[in-house]
Amino acid sequence: MTRELLTGIGQLVTNDPADPGATGVDRLRLVADAAVLIEDGRVAWLGSASLAPEAEVVADLGGATVIPGFVDSHSHLVFAGDRSAEFEARMSGRPYTAGGIRSTVAATRAATDSELRARLRGFIRELQRQGTTTVEIKSGYGLSVADEERLVAIAASVTDEVTFLGAHVVPDEYAADPDAYVDLVTGPMLDACAPHARWIDVFCETGAFTVAQSRRLLEAGVARGLGVRVHASQLGPGEGVQLAVSLGAASVDHCTYLTDADIATLAGSSTVATLLPGVEFSTRQPYPDARRLIDAGVTVAIACDCNPGSSFTSSMPFCIAVAVRDMGMTPAEALWSATAGGAAALRRDDIGRVAVGARADLAVLRAPSYVHLAYRPGVPLVEATWKDGVRVA
Repeated sequence: MTRELLTGIGQLVTNDPADPGATGVDRLRLVADAAVLIEDGRVAWLGSASLAPEAEVVADLGGATVIPGFVDSHSHLVFAGDRSAEFEARMSGRPYTAGGIRSTVAATRAATDSELRARLRGFIRELQRQGTTTVEIKSGYGLSVADEERLVAIAASVTDEVTFLGAHVVPDEYAADPDAYVDLVTGPMLDACAPHARWIDVFCETGAFTVAQSRRLLEAGVARGLGVRVHASQLGPGEGVQLAVSLGAASVDHCTYLTDADIATLAGSSTVATLLPGVEFSTRQPYPDARRLIDAGVTVAIACDCNPGSSFTSSMPFCIAVAVRDMGMTPAEALWSATAGGAAALRRDDIGRVAVGARADLAVLRAPSYVHLAYRPGVPLVEATWKDGVRVA
């Protein structure tokens, strides 16, 4: 394989500290005037540009900042339809509820596979242009055996991080008997979807699934070899965080309304709290208190939750800026959470950092420092993206 050297890096963010207890800026382990050698899709060497080895291909980045590719650990990208009218109404004062999911289900069921694949490919290009190199994708807009199976299969064509979310909401045809729908999800639907998925998820929330139903759904997924993820505490406080930790979930997502007991439980566990700034921005709910979580020792990730209803953004830089402005995070903490934090939420150590042996997933910022991600919100700073050692944007 050809060796490619990226040199002329003014600031390199590695997320690879020698001290595992490092915090803040130290956790980023910055390298100035750096170079990175890529070979066979992996990082083969990194360090001072003055010490760089020879390579067949050399790209001088002219003083740019290089960061690990963003790891977006929560998205819902396989869907059809549009809910801009719902967004406009919400911005006029109508509060967000989970009911709009059903309108997307209807549009998605009516769409062809080719239509869904084409739209998904467009989202992937959009993500890569903004520096995202790994994305988790959930199903949840089919809510029938055949439709959920095709959604996870379509998602699996673009990512290894596929989550079966048949338990998104109860579809209209089961409104009178939600437990019968749980039977369907834990039986034939799980049988059809598990071969295409790595994870199982549930929307454990008022208006979606009870704690008892959620436990049954998640335990069925675990029995099929799937890892656990949980939507919890988005619309109000509840028992979802405690359930997630009790089942060894990799991540519990939203975490908008947390009790002191929830935070203590998370701090004593390996479960990552994944915060979704775009949701609060788009729904006008209170932002989660990231500062409170970080100070308690909880591992925090940031993700976009790109979906047509509550957070139709695919921009990790935007989410970083919101997290810094409105959630109490420093620029260093927000960047770490959008890269290494996302990797932790997916239980991956080969992404979210720039280290020898890690995947060569990189984003190039036309800026003198990573701080500009929050300092210049809305400005397209990502100039190039490498995925597995290949430039994709």
